[in-house]
Amino acid sequence: MSAVNVVTRELERLEGLWEDGLSDAYRSYLEAVSEFESADQPRLALAAALIGIRLQGLGGRAAAAPTLLMGDLCLARSSRLLADAAPHSVQVAFARAIEEMSVAAASERPAPQIRNLLVRAFEAR
Repeated sequence: MSAVNVVTRELERLEGLWEDGLSDAYRSYLEAVSEFESADQPRLALAAALIGIRLQGLGGRAAAAPTLLMGDLCLARSSRLLADAAPHSVQVAFARAIEEMSVAAASERPAPQIRNLLVRAFEAR
């Protein structure tokens, strides 16, 4: 199955998010993954966009249960995409970026820019 079909199938499940900014985030990460295999680029960009869009508000007021569930689903889907398309070093770098965001939120410190963390994670290849 082609990468475009995989991304299309994933996006059908996330249609509401796509319209709420996921599409912009996805396009912004495509440039960051240009050094990866062309077949993997759409999945990697989508993985980063899913993480980025869900972690942007981390550290603010507690989200409603449906929003938390959607965040969990986005992180799980992103993890699966990374497992399929990214080298182990990039997967670890993504986990560290998420951890860094979580630590900042838990300690009530300003969170680093998630986009910068994720772009740097792609460089761990």
